[in-house]
Amino acid sequence: MSTAVFPTLPSLAWSSFKRPTFSTRISKRTSGREVRAANYAYPLYAFELTYEVLRAATAYQELQQLMGFFLQRQGQFDSFLYLDPTDHLVASQAIGVGDGVTTTFPLIRNLGGWVEPIGAAANMPTVTVGGAISTGWTVAGNLLTFGSAPGAGAQIRVANLEFYFVCRFLDDVQDYENWSNDLWLLKSCKFVSVKP
Repeated sequence: MSTAVFPTLPSLAWSSFKRPTFSTRISKRTSGREVRAANYAYPLYAFELTYEVLRAATAYQELQQLMGFFLQRQGQFDSFLYLDPTDHLVASQAIGVGDGVTTTFPLIRNLGGWVEPIGAAANMPTVTVGGAISTGWTVAGNLLTFGSAPGAGAQIRVANLEFYFVCRFLDDVQDYENWSNDLWLLKSCKFVSVKP
């Protein structure tokens, strides 16, 4: 997984789209009944962004940043990290209960009652074990690992956790339009989340 972060540019325009997507196999019977099987335990997210003004002038180089990022990923080939400006913070979340043996816990978030793992941590959160602040841990990707296992029954909680979606571009091509001197636009920048 690449650790390259999708550029944040001031020219991000309205509207932006975010589509949670599941995959379900449906087998229909002659009686009219159905058998359904979920292929994904957690959704993949499709994003579509629009950039109305990408300045190419030397002082800004927004076009160069965005196009260069796409070229470095080689289109769909390489993954990247995306900080969704509207959905990137876990204010406070219980992530597990210690058993005296387990040292690694997945970082999760609650979205309206739906609990799912995050893609990757974007910062070092505040971690408490049994209500006391803990410092004996590390974060790699979406996993929190303690140096020694939290005690049995101790609740593990994270707070102020910023997170990324792990993504890849949806296509191997992007269409940039030069509509004025040193001014470009990208009507559709599409990418999808991938499992970390």
